[in-house]
Amino acid sequence: MTAASLRARVRAEMTDEIKAVARRHLATDGANLSLRAVARDLGMASSAVYRYFASRDELLTALIIDAYDALGTAAENAPGDGSPVDRWLAVCHAVREWALANPHEWALVYGSPVPGYQAPKDTVEPAIRVILALGRIVQDASAAGQADSGEPISGRLGEEFAMVAERAAPGAPPQLVARSMAGWIHLCGAVSAELFGQLNNTIEERREFFDFQMRGALSWIGIKASS
Repeated sequence: MTAASLRARVRAEMTDEIKAVARRHLATDGANLSLRAVARDLGMASSAVYRYFASRDELLTALIIDAYDALGTAAENAPGDGSPVDRWLAVCHAVREWALANPHEWALVYGSPVPGYQAPKDTVEPAIRVILALGRIVQDASAAGQADSGEPISGRLGEEFAMVAERAAPGAPPQLVARSMAGWIHLCGAVSAELFGQLNNTIEERREFFDFQMRGALSWIGIKASS
């Protein structure tokens, strides 16, 4: 191993260790990260941490990208029997299960905005991986005649969703993509409601209720079970 490759390996390992400590801080401090506190936990001088992350925002960005990528991988690898309905439900349940296993990272990316933080463009591609996974299901359902496209959306909103459809589900009617995007928002809301305690003292059968909601979203979207 060359000196350069050894330095790169050490840097990668140190970067991962810093991020691991920062994730632990998410559990206690939320997104109110302090590089000094992270350095203290690592037994390092804060100036040493700044060699890896120039600012709190840079560290937050790294954590956000990691969270989106992990969630995207879970969604993309969700099992399903091949039908659009089962694939949609599989992705939704994979998202929920990831969120339950990583509640603080879910809160980082889907919770309250971090004061003073502006997410850079680097976060966009990781952030839309789940949306694209759902978009491919909608695209396939539309191509197979298993989706009711409904009435077209007129005006500026229709133009916006035509652009979204071109990216997320080429060939699918924009109005179907619009309802599917609303379904994705329903998914995020259902997961957040469970994670943030909105179902406490009301619903015990959480998984069954989540499945009920996601099937309802499918019905509203217009994706039909294969005959």
